[in-house]
Amino acid sequence: MPRVALAAALLVALAGCNDPKGSDTLALPDAGPGTGGDGDTTGSDEDPNVPDGPDGPDGPPDTPGMPEACTRMDILFVVDNSASMDDEQATLGANFPRFYDLLENYQTESGSLLDYRIAVTTTGTRASPTFELPPLPPIPLPQNGDNGEFRQECGMTRPWMERGDADVEGTFSCVARVGTGGPDVEMPLYATRLAFTEQVQSGNNAGFLRDDALLAMVILSDEDDCSVEDNQPFTVISDACKPEPPEMEPLDSYLSFFDDLKQGRGRWAAAVIAGDSSCPDAFGDAARLRDFVGRGGENLIFRPICVGDLTGALEDAIDTFDEACKTLPRPE
Repeated sequence: MPRVALAAALLVALAGCNDPKGSDTLALPDAGPGTGGDGDTTGSDEDPNVPDGPDGPDGPPDTPGMPEACTRMDILFVVDNSASMDDEQATLGANFPRFYDLLENYQTESGSLLDYRIAVTTTGTRASPTFELPPLPPIPLPQNGDNGEFRQECGMTRPWMERGDADVEGTFSCVARVGTGGPDVEMPLYATRLAFTEQVQSGNNAGFLRDDALLAMVILSDEDDCSVEDNQPFTVISDACKPEPPEMEPLDSYLSFFDDLKQGRGRWAAAVIAGDSSCPDAFGDAARLRDFVGRGGENLIFRPICVGDLTGALEDAIDTFDEACKTLPRPE
């Protein structure tokens, strides 16, 4: 939610007024037989330089760091549910069929269909910011978000959808409409960390993440990331945590978290669809999220949310996940 709009709403509230507003086909990956997915390092018994044991002919055929066959993908959508996101959520639901079609027909290098899972959470957490607009006194803005808990709605029998479920396309389009009553301070990175820590430990999200699957994340927000952990009080000044409050978690800590979670940078990927400097003023410039992508390497991409049609961005996300899947390394 743009902070300027939030400031205006607060001024109106303080004045005692009531505001009444309250088809081109993308080529699918080559379905030819596997050519390099197994990383066979078997040596010859006649070669004296190849030892027996873990690294020799009597050991396993695969070693850490070498590509493995990628047959599974765990996909998490982190959707902004602040007051300004109604149109973007509707667009995501309307454009998802193209993403789903590519996913449903995706073939691995072995020729099998991809074993995928899809979950949805929001950018909202249970933070405790205050809003400052001098000369007014600080105004508490307690947040009551999902804290990374997956949405289980629209007839879902578990907190995620997967291949073989009835009407995955329709269910996602329903679940993706996460509403616009969520926190005004977007924290997609912190919410994603909570999804794989606190919410797994509580049992809410347990069982979703698989060790041998590529983790693929899509973040959709019209604002920047303002992740402050552990319910620390902090100040929001006018526009999306600029300047960054000192309590904000460094970006490198999130990169390290996902690296540790998946045992290697190459074992996870992300597509951030967010506000950009090229967008109209109604969208915040997601400079921090863009920096996160820039630091993350080739498995991360940034696309502007302001285009009004997310088909291209979602196709780029699938292409990025495809490349990450093709080169999925062994756990470190």
